[in-house]
Amino acid sequence: MHPMALSKALRAEILALPREQKDKLLLRLIGRNDLLEQQLTFELLEHGASAPERREAIRQGIDRLYRSHHESAGYLMMAMRPHHAEIVRHVKITKDKYGEVELVLYLLNQCFEQQFRFVEWHSRKTDSLAEYLAKRTESVWKKYRVLHPDLQFEFQAPLDALLARVHRHASGMYARKLGLPTGTTGS
Repeated sequence: MHPMALSKALRAEILALPREQKDKLLLRLIGRNDLLEQQLTFELLEHGASAPERREAIRQGIDRLYRSHHESAGYLMMAMRPHHAEIVRHVKITKDKYGEVELVLYLLNQCFEQQFRFVEWHSRKTDSLAEYLAKRTESVWKKYRVLHPDLQFEFQAPLDALLARVHRHASGMYARKLGLPTGTTGS
């Protein structure tokens, strides 16, 4: 649901309110919007300097995810989703596009490195995880392609590793369907 634009008349009346009344309204509205509150905390209190610490906290959460025991590929995928959502939220708060690519590559590559038994071969039991990995890879591939070439260079090795893994293992069929390249140089 998208917020409606204020009418010109209401906008004018709000702007005409005394400053103290506007401040109270503003603080009340910010208090009701967690994302906006987090964005303002990042910008105004942390002065944008906490992005690396926030990325590290997410990375540690991903490490804990893969150290945990997962009963099946489906349970692993369900455990991965909140971590991806946390990355998306991190980007909404910090506008950290670099961190987004870095963390998604880490999340996906670690799946292949730490939970290989679930991604090695395609089967009915691994199908949903295989599709999820291919789609997340496609998404990070698109984000990689619009980065500055210097940043692309930084991510080339982990992305090449991910693309090779996605094609070589359970997610290969989906990677081909999505038209993913097998590496960054042959794109």
